[in-house]
Amino acid sequence: MDVHLTGKRALVTGSSSGLGAEIVRVLAAEGAAVVVHGRDEARAEAVAKSVRESGGEATVAIGDLATDAGAEAVGAAALDGGPVDILVNNLGIYDPTVGWSTASATEWNDIYNTNVVSSVRMIQRFVPGMRERGWGRVIQISSVLGDLPTASQPHYAATNAARNNLATSLARELKHSGVTSNAVAAGGILTPSTRDLLTGLGKRNGWGESWEEIERAAVEAMGPNDVGRIGRRREYADLVAFLAGPVSGYITGATLRVDGGWRDV
Repeated sequence: MDVHLTGKRALVTGSSSGLGAEIVRVLAAEGAAVVVHGRDEARAEAVAKSVRESGGEATVAIGDLATDAGAEAVGAAALDGGPVDILVNNLGIYDPTVGWSTASATEWNDIYNTNVVSSVRMIQRFVPGMRERGWGRVIQISSVLGDLPTASQPHYAATNAARNNLATSLARELKHSGVTSNAVAAGGILTPSTRDLLTGLGKRNGWGESWEEIERAAVEAMGPNDVGRIGRRREYADLVAFLAGPVSGYITGATLRVDGGWRDV
């Protein structure tokens, strides 16, 4: 599907690995020039190199978005190659071991700063230019836990509810401007580390021997959904690419859940 990204430039935060790296590869394959962001220059450059070797255009922007100075450095590097038309706020952290009895106030502040305020820092740097040019896309990557929080990771769930709220509020701010703002609320995301973790859990809990058996049992035990498996990175990245292009111009202020029909049971 051609989502008409040729001639557009996209910055994806937290894109030196995982879902962010998949998003930049898909956006580049659809014709966008991409800016790969991370804190580790070698890792970010490796992703950018893979994009260039596949025929795409990619540069890097290095900085810690949890700080104003880092955000300023990333903004300057990203804009050095031209205007940014598409901002994907993908950067986020989580800790499944933390619960109500163990999360300190400092940890609540830290995760909010990284998962929410870092997005605000990027919005403040790039959205004014989008509005002035009359076209732009802002996409927050959040989690289904923003709508369906569990007892564990309350601070993480709260930041994702904030991300969704931020996307809708920004859409109201940008009405009639040609700039849209949406959120993609992800369910599980299958990464190599996730597969390794679940494989170990599966063998200890008797969930089966094959990956297919373990995956289905893990989903039922930890986050049941109607599809019966974990989401693949490409499935999320393809939706982001659709939202990033002109073909999605009538979608704004929306939180699109991509979770296999996650059941709150």
